[in-house]
Amino acid sequence: MAETADVIVVGAGPAGSATAFHLAQAGLEVVLLEKTAFPREKVCGDGLTPRAVKQLVAMGIDVSEEAGWLRNKGLRVIGGGHRLQLDWPELASYPDYGLVRRRDDFDEQLARAAQKAGARLYERCNVAGPVRDERTGRIVGVEAKLGAEKKPVTFTAPVVVAADGNSSRLSLAMDRHRDARRPMGVAVRTYFTTPRHEDDYLESWFELWDRREAKKRLLPGYGWIFGMGDGTSNVGLGVLNTSPSFQELDWREVLRTWCETLPPEWQFTPEHMTGPIRGAALPMAFNRKPHYARGLMLVGDSGGLVNPFNGEGIAYAMESGRIAAEVISQAQARQTPAQRELALRGYSKVLRDTYGGYYTLGRAFVQLIGNPTIMRVAAERGMGHPVLMRFLLKLLANLTDPTGGDAMDRVINGLAKVAPRA
Repeated sequence: MAETADVIVVGAGPAGSATAFHLAQAGLEVVLLEKTAFPREKVCGDGLTPRAVKQLVAMGIDVSEEAGWLRNKGLRVIGGGHRLQLDWPELASYPDYGLVRRRDDFDEQLARAAQKAGARLYERCNVAGPVRDERTGRIVGVEAKLGAEKKPVTFTAPVVVAADGNSSRLSLAMDRHRDARRPMGVAVRTYFTTPRHEDDYLESWFELWDRREAKKRLLPGYGWIFGMGDGTSNVGLGVLNTSPSFQELDWREVLRTWCETLPPEWQFTPEHMTGPIRGAALPMAFNRKPHYARGLMLVGDSGGLVNPFNGEGIAYAMESGRIAAEVISQAQARQTPAQRELALRGYSKVLRDTYGGYYTLGRAFVQLIGNPTIMRVAAERGMGHPVLMRFLLKLLANLTDPTGGDAMDRVINGLAKVAPRA
């Protein structure tokens, strides 16, 4: 069995589905290949910032409460003896609210939107490897096994998009490896039945401790509590590999220990846990490059687009998918193969121009907070200044107006502009 298309997208997470949606909207013939079947689980905090909301609106997704979305007003931060509620900023570029929705349902909504736009979605389609042009080494398709019977299928297209997550087997098969010098995070989470299941704010705790020794060390990361509005909360933590304890600690045990310190009436105890503790890697700050070469384009986690400041991945997955679709659509309209290739190579530059300086600032930030002393002082002293914390909310969540805006916007945008775009 063989199928041809204008574009193959491997992986139907937020990055792949957004890519396929925008490609189909542009009139291209696109196949979207998902190795599992929907609904399926993904490890995530289930919280969406206004950046992600903007991308959902651009895809025509109904984000009303009547459609099952739980809205939030901002972020509540707790640490260093302080407790602050910070509203999402009012901006021209982004809405002033975030959302919460379980990933199994969230991902399916995006995949169905891509399908409705015209993408051909294949579930239970396990991509085995690339099909290469023998002369040039360029990827021209993929080999896959389809369905429960594992029927061999060959998909061919002039452009292939890797949206297959952090491990990105397709990228590895095309000799695209991770850069170990770039930051990496880990997230672990579970769900509890709890009276704390409805909340107008996402909640972050900046006090995660390495308790193995008499002298505790503060870890570079945060715990979260995101009420799901359905009788449960998503409770988890994210930690950076800049911690000296990163390779030594059992992060599931760190989560259990942290939950033990929380008020007992919240019921974050084993008997109220609705499922196992699951973990996932967070590939940050362009940790796999080039983002385009020899017919293969990387989007989302495959290209290491997670924000190093806050561990957010969904917004950048969807944004990179939209950017990729725009570049591919323009390339397909060129007259010659050389012209099309020139346009496709522009994708890497667009990503650098969009995120490069900001991610460079993020890499410096994660190195700083990897020092337990700096992390402790920042939590104890920084959180006592509401104006500084509002600035940090904008910086960490990457929520500014690119032109105009207030003084905070101009400072953040200026820093990102002068930082090297690496």
